[in-house]
Amino acid sequence: MPLLGFLLLAALFPFLPLGTRAEFLLQIAFFTLVAGIMALSWDILARSGQVSLAHAAFYGLGAYGYALLLKAGLPWLLAMPVAAIMAGGVSLILGAVTMRLSGMYFAIATLAFTEVVRTIIQNLPESVAGGATGLLVPALLGGNSRAQYFLAWGLLAFTVLVSLAVRLTRLHFAFAAIRQGEETARVLGVSIVRFKLLAFFISSSLAALAGVLYAGKTFFINPLETFSLANSIAPLTTSIFGGLYTTLGPVLGATVLRVAEELLHGSVKNGYLVVYGLVLMLSILWLPRGLMGLRRNKKHGGDL
Repeated sequence: MPLLGFLLLAALFPFLPLGTRAEFLLQIAFFTLVAGIMALSWDILARSGQVSLAHAAFYGLGAYGYALLLKAGLPWLLAMPVAAIMAGGVSLILGAVTMRLSGMYFAIATLAFTEVVRTIIQNLPESVAGGATGLLVPALLGGNSRAQYFLAWGLLAFTVLVSLAVRLTRLHFAFAAIRQGEETARVLGVSIVRFKLLAFFISSSLAALAGVLYAGKTFFINPLETFSLANSIAPLTTSIFGGLYTTLGPVLGATVLRVAEELLHGSVKNGYLVVYGLVLMLSILWLPRGLMGLRRNKKHGGDL
């Protein structure tokens, strides 16, 4: 199974002879795993037909929730799931408010929500959340790079298991029915509200876990970077590039694009983001079903 092979290779990565650049490579690998969690969590929501631009909000809520819970005296092992559940709870409120919206209207509403959350965090007293300046966060696992990497790997594996659980249960059929048409799904007896909110909760909680990893790795968070639009766009584009509504696709897309970004950053000092954007745009145009589409075409003998 390709996905199992990927996870096994990722688990063995820290034990490879990485040389003098070991710490740097481990950092790239760590954030690649975080990108995989974000992409796969976004894809789980997309399976229910909801195209959200609020992932940055839940990513940021996870980061800030984790930091504030640590500040309140909770141990990191407890602060992590509590921050994720809290972010998931906020998603239920947003989902209930935006339930009647769809398509670009839903996307715009979720984007506006991200800006609202960022503004609120930014205007909180500095003594509470650091204000616009930002907030210091204790190093995750004492700053041990390998331990942090394996924690990220474990959370990615957990996200993969959640994705597979969604695909192998009746949730898959409920989400697919809603995505194809809510009226049809309602006739089939699918509870639209319940399943859409469930998808939102699962997706947002997983995105919050990615935010926790980010906060614990960087030691510092601020509203401008944490709630950046890029943190909402990146999971969307990597999922599309890898292959929507799959488990391997978003993870593969995040891995390829994250590594490509680092390579371009090292070789194209100025404007590497423009080159990265062009590569991504052309890939989406030529691979409408993503990298997983290539695998399907080969399997069925179709044209590439």
